[in-house]
Amino acid sequence: MNYQISADIKHLSGTIQLPASKSISNRALIIHALSYSPYPIRNLSDSDDTKVLQAALNSNSNKFDIGHAGTAMRFLTAFLAKVVGEWEITGSDRMKQRPIKILVDALTELGAQIEYMENEGCPPLKIFGKHLTGKTLQLDGSVSSQYITALLLIAPTLESGLTLNLKGDATSRSYIKLTLELMGKFGIRYQWHKNEIIVPEQRYFPIDYTCEADWSGASYWYQIMALVDSGEILMENLVLDSLQGDADIAAWFEHFGVESIQEKNGVLLSKTKNNQPDRLNLDFIENPDVAQTMACLCVAKSIPFHFTGLKTLKIKETDRIAALQNELAKFGAALTEPEHGELAWDGKLDMEMKDDNPVIKTYHDHRMALAFAPMALAGLPMQIEDPMVVTKSYPGFWNDLKKIGFEVSE
Repeated sequence: MNYQISADIKHLSGTIQLPASKSISNRALIIHALSYSPYPIRNLSDSDDTKVLQAALNSNSNKFDIGHAGTAMRFLTAFLAKVVGEWEITGSDRMKQRPIKILVDALTELGAQIEYMENEGCPPLKIFGKHLTGKTLQLDGSVSSQYITALLLIAPTLESGLTLNLKGDATSRSYIKLTLELMGKFGIRYQWHKNEIIVPEQRYFPIDYTCEADWSGASYWYQIMALVDSGEILMENLVLDSLQGDADIAAWFEHFGVESIQEKNGVLLSKTKNNQPDRLNLDFIENPDVAQTMACLCVAKSIPFHFTGLKTLKIKETDRIAALQNELAKFGAALTEPEHGELAWDGKLDMEMKDDNPVIKTYHDHRMALAFAPMALAGLPMQIEDPMVVTKSYPGFWNDLKKIGFEVSE
């Protein structure tokens, strides 16, 4: 089933109930389990990833299938490694291709016993949970921050705690910062100096916690506001002073005439002028999840760009650099990869490449559907293949688009 997407909206007004942050929700669930908390976690994300993780943590089974949920795979691997018992964790065909060896090797150094059930270095895994003893680990800082977060979340509960020395430049430092600051809310003391993170052995302090709205989800509404002439839209439960690194986009979008104002019940996006940059150069080392948003926006507005810091995009739900190249070509944009982990476009459209009603493949990647749909506002109707892939992070997305005037039909 495909969705046909079109839109002709010049002025926008309304209120959007954003999904809760998946990043915060998934970390909070692991902390909740490690702290044996009697308190609820309020406003949990209703994304597939969070539901899968929550179901696994509440399950009486010792076998888990987490589908496409990479966060759940990594967080559960570390969590189960220290929970006494015999566990099996698997996922989708794509998940079985995604690397996890760096995390498994690190856990093995701490005393974990983990076996690969099929291909070396990838899920599915058999985990023999046992007592783990912390030490100083050396990790390549350029690896996915989810490996680092998985280790940090269990760090306080390890005998002797854990010290991580990150070699080279740490990728997605904002996500590491999010993890540590959230752990701090649950009473954890830590030190982070340059590339060394020290977490002593200690107990999580259970608290009644409410998750904030998702800034990655907000990015599509910033994109929409940049594509209309004028308007105001309230993003409920969004916080400018956020734990999430993707809150950086509020400053980025000022260049597109979109202003952000903190209100009591959320962030008000306001579009009063139609300025835009002549060219966009951005480093996504801290914000890889909004790269697709910005690439689609630039093509929709014919803005040349050069993006860096995208190395982790190749090991996401799909190779997101290749996926963007393939699908934006259907609009006549030939994107290049000047260096590994970069993406560039000269701002020129090749009309011979362009499809009149392109069918956008999503590659089982929610962010492909979420980032491409707003392009319809630039007079670029399209079909979205496998549209319900958005349930991974933003289940109500299509209804929210209809609410503000998009035409969305099967």
